[in-house]
Amino acid sequence: MFSSSILLQILACALYSNWWPMLSALMYVVVPMPCMFFGGGSTQFLITRDGGGWIDAAKFLTGASTVGSLAIPIILRHAQMIETGAMLIEFTSFFIFICTVMCFHRASLDDYDW
Repeated sequence: MFSSSILLQILACALYSNWWPMLSALMYVVVPMPCMFFGGGSTQFLITRDGGGWIDAAKFLTGASTVGSLAIPIILRHAQMIETGAMLIEFTSFFIFICTVMCFHRASLDDYDW
């Protein structure tokens, strides 16, 4: 699923001969970083109420990078740097990426026998 998301990212750029939409692919690298640095590679901390400075920072950074993934194509379209079709392909790519993350999260929860 992740590879199809990246394929849509590349298609959004190649079909419209404009590589600005690839800027949102940078956020795909940033989204899992808080899980790797603060959560030990697990998404378990995202659903707990236990807090602390680093856990709360990780939740904030995950949310901010997720919102940034949606905001970048909208801002680029508003500035008329990309076409509407490229923006819609970017949203489809983001939806597939989020489904991939949700499947990973669900699979990692199954490892803990919930």
